Amino acid sequence: MSPVRFDRFRLDLQDRRLTRDGQTVELSGRYLDALALLVAERGRLVTKDRFMAEVWKGVPVTDEALTQCVRSLRRVLGDDAGRPRFIETVPKHGYRFVAEVADGQTPAVAKAAATPPVPPKTRPAWREGLSGAASGGAGGAVAGLIGGMVYGLAVSPEGMGAASALLVLVCATTLLALAAGGAVGFGVETGRVVRSGLWGVVLGGAFAGALIGGVTRLVALDALAMLTGRAPADMTGAAEGLAIGAAIGLGVWTAARRGWSARRSALASAALGLGVGGALAALGGRLLGGSLNLLLQAYPDARLDLSPIGAVVGESGFGPVARTITASLEAGLFVGCVTAFLVARPALRQAPVGEVAGSGVRG
Repeated sequence: MSPVRFDRFRLDLQDRRLTRDGQTVELSGRYLDALALLVAERGRLVTKDRFMAEVWKGVPVTDEALTQCVRSLRRVLGDDAGRPRFIETVPKHGYRFVAEVADGQTPAVAKAAATPPVPPKTRPAWREGLSGAASGGAGGAVAGLIGGMVYGLAVSPEGMGAASALLVLVCATTLLALAAGGAVGFGVETGRVVRSGLWGVVLGGAFAGALIGGVTRLVALDALAMLTGRAPADMTGAAEGLAIGAAIGLGVWTAARRGWSARRSALASAALGLGVGGALAALGGRLLGGSLNLLLQAYPDARLDLSPIGAVVGESGFGPVARTITASLEAGLFVGCVTAFLVARPALRQAPVGEVAGSGVRG
């Protein structure tokens, strides 16, 4: 391929060199070959298989190697995965070079400088928020379904009432977690659009988590007080929602910055959630298990019994150890699931949450 220019760059394969405004850009030989392939096929999709065959020449490598290669190319080109000027991601298939390419002797940079940039089209914050709410709600529903089944099987009474108790718990936890995940997803995505970087997603998730936690607590307490004349005052609420929402925002931001897959994001965020849940329990906070225990104490005639969970850790009832362990597991499950579903969104895979160029998330 003869030397070519794009924007302020000149690619010369004979000389094995990429320059920017005449200055050499440091790039490994394999990454230079990947860039040359993209430029040669400009405007057309370059599949992962072609990269493996023509750049890695059949050497077995993981998809992560290609992801790292493209991330490095974007970094040296100053490209943005969310608003690509050079390398566009085609999710699940490959990449496409989208910049205008000119002959190596043509001062393409002058033309680029003379043409004012066209502002990229962005969706309104509320639309991104709704998309995030759908993904976050789906992740929350999965977490609620799993958590409800575990609690239902552990604390449901024996006999004919076991199936109905299990169904009630599963439905209740799934709906609550769906609402919480949807709210946090809305907050994280709205925060990402309104303010790029760490604080946008963390504050967005924290605010939404505190809001949904506070509202859910008020509605639950008012409903119980209205129906039965009494309600436990220390159920989970805004403080717990704030901490968990902030953890999800941090998980999404970290995944985007590091280019993690949804699976890896889930594992890392679940570990973060474990710590947050344990800290909340240590500070006197309550999540599902702790709130359920308060309800059972307020209504001693209830058929459910949390003591089998306490017995697993050597407690006679649902004591502080059981409350801490269950809070950690609940938070880890919820944070991991919601973060994974948010990271897996196609819009997020192509739009960086952080301010580092080329840090889009791979799903």
